[in-house]
Amino acid sequence: MKNASLPVIAQTSGKSAAKWAGRRRGSAGVGGANRRPGWVTYLILGLVIAISIFPLYYVVLLASSDQVTISKSVIPSILPQGNLWDNMARVFDGSIPVIKGLTNSLIIAVIQSVSVVVFSTLAGYSFAKLNFRGRGPLLVFVIATMAVPVQLGVVPLFIVMTKIGWAGSITAVIVPGLVTAFGVFWMTQYLENALPYELVEAARVDGASMIRTFWHVAVPAARPAAAMLALFTFIGSWVNYFWPFIILNQQNPTLPMVTKLLQSGYQNDYSLIMAGVAISTAPLLVLFFVAGRQLVAGIMAGAVKG
Repeated sequence: MKNASLPVIAQTSGKSAAKWAGRRRGSAGVGGANRRPGWVTYLILGLVIAISIFPLYYVVLLASSDQVTISKSVIPSILPQGNLWDNMARVFDGSIPVIKGLTNSLIIAVIQSVSVVVFSTLAGYSFAKLNFRGRGPLLVFVIATMAVPVQLGVVPLFIVMTKIGWAGSITAVIVPGLVTAFGVFWMTQYLENALPYELVEAARVDGASMIRTFWHVAVPAARPAAAMLALFTFIGSWVNYFWPFIILNQQNPTLPMVTKLLQSGYQNDYSLIMAGVAISTAPLLVLFFVAGRQLVAGIMAGAVKG
């Protein structure tokens, strides 16, 4: 009777029941999943998008202008001017090692993203699906380290890196970020809910080893969360400024350090400074455009795949 037509309901239960069912179906159609968003929804979404895009657009406006025009007006123009590529070329041709910073940031971000995903998935699978002594307290200890400010470990970490001769090398930036407590917590929580114990037990009953069970059962289930973790880690490594500024030098910088060096080298030329900011932001935008649809599709498809 739930999906019966209104005339059938009227014949079996009366006209009042048919009217009530019609009202329920009408309200479900208005407020259900098939309801089309109204103009208010589009207006709010448009405002959010405009507010989010405006800082990037303002960077392009300044980077495509020149210092004389910028000194006359805070907003030099409504549309970008024709000096963007010239300003970027001036940034690359200057004395500041922009290409070196771009290469270092790319190496650090890629290595740390891959390492964090691999180690966090292994640890998350262990904490979520394996029974071993001390699992609970150890997980609590890992999560508790997230409450410790990073600044508290800078001095001993700097001393260690200096003692082993890594000061000034990107190795000193890569190694401390090979695994993160947030990554372990993220993957643990995801696999706890997304990977049923029955799948793990079925694989073990079929004779699969621990590594094979992890590779063929846990990894497909963890793929959407691992993709998001890789994206978060890449962005965090790309924009990290605090620790690289302490351990590296101006001859071997990362891209955020290059942006700071541009600010100190061209104190009044905001067109060059914003051109450097545009150069450092462009790879992240390309990453989102290339991988954004795949990441959303992976999350919406679900975690467990047959």
